[in-house]
Amino acid sequence: MAVAGAIFGAAFGGWLNDKFGRKFSILIADVLFLIGSVVMAFAPVPWVIILGRIFIGLGVGMASMTSPLYISEASPHKTRGALVSTNGLLITVGQFLAYLINLAFTNVKGTWRWMLGIAVLPAVIQLLLMLTLPESPRWLYRKGKVDESREILAKIYSAEEVEDEMLAMKKSIEEEKAIEGSIGSSTFTQIKKAFGNTACRRALYAGICVQVAQQFVGINTVMYYGPTIMQFAGFASKRTAMGLTLITSGLNAVGSIVSMAFVDKYGRRRLMTISMIGIISCLVILSVIFFQAAAHAPAVSSNESAHFGNNTCQAYANAPNPSSWNCMKCLAKKANCGFCSNTNLFAPGACIAKTDALEQACQAEKRVWYTEGCPSKFGFLAVIFLALYIILYSPGMGTIPWVVNSEIYPLKFRGVGGGIAAVSNWTSNLIVSLTFLTLIEHLGSSGTFLLFAGFSLLGLIAIFFLVPETKGMQFEEIEKVLQKGYSPFRKNTTTKETSDHTK
Repeated sequence: MAVAGAIFGAAFGGWLNDKFGRKFSILIADVLFLIGSVVMAFAPVPWVIILGRIFIGLGVGMASMTSPLYISEASPHKTRGALVSTNGLLITVGQFLAYLINLAFTNVKGTWRWMLGIAVLPAVIQLLLMLTLPESPRWLYRKGKVDESREILAKIYSAEEVEDEMLAMKKSIEEEKAIEGSIGSSTFTQIKKAFGNTACRRALYAGICVQVAQQFVGINTVMYYGPTIMQFAGFASKRTAMGLTLITSGLNAVGSIVSMAFVDKYGRRRLMTISMIGIISCLVILSVIFFQAAAHAPAVSSNESAHFGNNTCQAYANAPNPSSWNCMKCLAKKANCGFCSNTNLFAPGACIAKTDALEQACQAEKRVWYTEGCPSKFGFLAVIFLALYIILYSPGMGTIPWVVNSEIYPLKFRGVGGGIAAVSNWTSNLIVSLTFLTLIEHLGSSGTFLLFAGFSLLGLIAIFFLVPETKGMQFEEIEKVLQKGYSPFRKNTTTKETSDHTK
């Protein structure tokens, strides 16, 4: 429900950004975070938690497209990429801290209320600090507040550069107002006009492309279902699985630092390309690892199963050929069974009814109880390549799509363009996260990771043909490249670059 709320938050955030400004939109998001956290912490019944999740989602959707936009418009263009990547870094650090907080409150009275209610703190901190920050200078200029815009730019650029920025903004806004005509300001007409403008339409193709690709590489299956995936890899303990997930979320944060260091040096396209090639390779290898883990799952022993009396799994007992069963077949959803390992972890074990009493009986004999994955000699390889997947994802596809979307839209369409792209991101997120466990059930872990590898390959091809390089370029220069039409097979230069080269 939080992800579903984020879709509407991102859509509404685009209009809010253009109408009332970037700062106001972030403040509204903070209020929604605050309300949602309080509602969840004090929820008397489950549906109230769902209501709180919707509030949180609305705030997340607004913040996800407003924060990078605000940072990019208040940053020097030479370091804009690194500063927008800071947003991605702090998101990943927040995810890592969330796992730590969940672990800390596991054995505290009122566990989940503390886990959800603690989100009040960052909401209050950002709300108070945001009140001390200025509005976006570009949005102010657009609204006719030229002097305020100049004052803010003077804190960012040298005196000479301020005049260059002011002239560039003036020219861009005059051109936009010349084509506005009598078209209204409703959301529908803004979207229609955005797709009708050549530069903005091409920017939307690029922006939506990177946002959808970011989700369909399967990243949020790892972030949302990390402990479950670790159990699929053979780590039965939920605490162990969550501990291993801490490693992957920590690597995600480290990768964001790498992005900050290299995004303005090597460019957006190069980082995304390297990232996607690495992601595809890791997903294919993970598919092979999970296939091998399933193929070599321990067999089910009738003697081991009989050891627990009349508690043998009914599906196993009634099977026409029970001797062909292994741990994976025992744990199939339709069987509704649990697997109690042998004292020798990889020897044939017992397939018994999935109950709390039998779980305790299994563990009392120093055996391991499995309900999601099976004992596997390949589990450590799954951890290694999941970690490598995160390392390769984070510096490229983890942060760059938000950097690109904060840069490529003409000023008039920056709010609505960013909103459309953010909606595509959250919609893709919802599709992937809702279907993951169903895909696991029907395709298995191996087939699911291979499917994501195929989606990633399509994303790489789309990025190659649709997404221009924006490193070190002014917003107006990017607009000229898109107006002309981007091609990966020719050098895409602006009028300013050509003039400088001639000089």
